[in-house]
Amino acid sequence: MISEPAPQTVQPQVQCRLIRSKWMFIEAEPDPTVPRSGTSICWCVHTQKVIGPDGQVVTPEACNSDRPCYEAL
Repeated sequence: MISEPAPQTVQPQVQCRLIRSKWMFIEAEPDPTVPRSGTSICWCVHTQKVIGPDGQVVTPEACNSDRPCYEAL
């Protein structure tokens, strides 16, 4: 028996107000039944690159209050 995958109910939250990604610029209502792609590239507003000012990679999970460049939403 083939079962449907469980809907993804927890969406990644952007932790830092300086992180950007292409999915932020799509004007569409989010569909909780469609999992977010894990292939999106994020960048930092300060550096305009995938590496933040602290030399670390920019990702929704990594850009949190543990980093010195973090700015709360």
